[in-house]
Amino acid sequence: MLKFLHIENIAVIEKADIEFASGLNVMTGETGAGKSIVIDAITAVTGGRTSKDIIRTGADAASVTAVFTGGDAWFEDNGLDPDESGDVFMSRKISADGKSTCRVNGAPVAATQMRELGAALLDIHGQNDGRKLLDEGAHIAYLDAYGGLDDARNEYKAAYAALRAKKAEIEKFSMDESEKERRIDTLRYQTEEIERAKIKPGEHDELATRRELLLNASKLTEAVESAFEALYGGDRTDGAVALIGEAQEHLDKASRYSGSARALSERLTDLKYSAQDISDDVRDLRSELEFSPSELDALEARLDTLRRILRKYGSEQEALDHMAKGQAELAEIEDMSDRIAKLEREIDTCAKEAATRAAGLSDMRKAAADTLQKQVMDELSQLSMPGARFVVEFGTVSGEYSLRGDGCDDVRFLMSANAGETPGRISRIASGGELARIMLALKSVLSGEQETGTMVFDEVDSGVSGIAAQRVGEKLATLARRRQVLCVTHLPQIAVMADAHFEIKKSVTSGRTFTHIDTLDAEGRKKEIARLSGGENITITTLTSAAEQLAAAEAWKENMRM
Repeated sequence: MLKFLHIENIAVIEKADIEFASGLNVMTGETGAGKSIVIDAITAVTGGRTSKDIIRTGADAASVTAVFTGGDAWFEDNGLDPDESGDVFMSRKISADGKSTCRVNGAPVAATQMRELGAALLDIHGQNDGRKLLDEGAHIAYLDAYGGLDDARNEYKAAYAALRAKKAEIEKFSMDESEKERRIDTLRYQTEEIERAKIKPGEHDELATRRELLLNASKLTEAVESAFEALYGGDRTDGAVALIGEAQEHLDKASRYSGSARALSERLTDLKYSAQDISDDVRDLRSELEFSPSELDALEARLDTLRRILRKYGSEQEALDHMAKGQAELAEIEDMSDRIAKLEREIDTCAKEAATRAAGLSDMRKAAADTLQKQVMDELSQLSMPGARFVVEFGTVSGEYSLRGDGCDDVRFLMSANAGETPGRISRIASGGELARIMLALKSVLSGEQETGTMVFDEVDSGVSGIAAQRVGEKLATLARRRQVLCVTHLPQIAVMADAHFEIKKSVTSGRTFTHIDTLDAEGRKKEIARLSGGENITITTLTSAAEQLAAAEAWKENMRM
């Protein structure tokens, strides 16, 4: 239930507060006074689409705050805590730069979250709903909603999705023979090329380092030979090892006479052993620098092979991965006949499962359609269309498996507005007033299956007058016994049924237009009903008539409560 609405700077409304009541809340006023702006504000604060164009001229931003009751499941699903009072505080601010800020109980939320909560709290019926009724593609959704068929429909959708997945898989494998042979040739060439190369991860970098060594072999050998001769000596000179040994011997003799010489002798002994170890290492390095003249040629050839592979496939590991994938695909293609046969068997199973689910869903729809037809015709009879017939027509879906995403049924609503006429498409049969009443009848029937606390009707009186308008008012009052109803109307027959009546009027001050929303008392209601009936020329007669209408409406509602 919507308890309170605060509006700031939306269109011609600078600031307004509305405290709604339970039951039927009616909003009336002159055309252009701002009645539909209130509906726009409710739409905005419950997550509906909006834009900066609704901001009042000269204002930086527009905002709407609403207080509801209900929405417990939404809080649990979204991980938010409800308010201790049990109320739901929803607010939305629309800035001049087009940005929108949404909050629920003070916590920021996404517009999609606010829209989900709004859908759980209220149902807005506007002129677009009448156009939806003309869209035969939407009729099956109305029927499923009425029948409470969500579970059966979801089970069918899962079976149908599995069927579509298997179909997509088999299409991936289905190719003509020439395409198949071309693909096999390509895969074999690539996998055999990589396999012949016998590559290893990191091999290219390792060989490139060895190649650099070979290219500088002569310079390296010469340097190592010179180092070895400097350490061990040659034909003409003594090496460092021999000279260090000679120096050590001399200091060893001197150590008989000097403690300092003894310490130096010991240090030279350590140095001699280190020099000998280094000399041995240099000798080993020299022995390793024996290069085969053909090694560089072989290494260059191997690097050429690796570079060709890497240019095509990336790194060594990427080439090996490509080979593995190619081999796997080859195995799949070569095993394609068996795979296709298996998929065809699986598709047959999935198709039977989807068909069974669709048939079950169709049976439930037809059972629901029988009841829906009777209830809608009963509602239409109450709305001054006693001769109307409402028919739910079923057809068979064409195409593969005679199935589609929502089942095997083509569903459309047909009607005849007058007795003796053959039911036809609503788009060709119904006038504007009849369309409004059909939509109201459907809403009345569907509302019994929905948990939405508040129903909002904008322009439900389109094309309706006289007794038909009175019946629409009575139907709205009947709906308001089960849930809160908000209605914008121009008709006195509907307004007199209100449990709370709001007058929306505009004025001009200093060249600016302002809209005001007032809650009418008994006297105010009488004047407003008189205006709706007779225009601005309110007389004693129109006031008396308004009082009679209000009294009759109260009597009707009192009788309904009994």
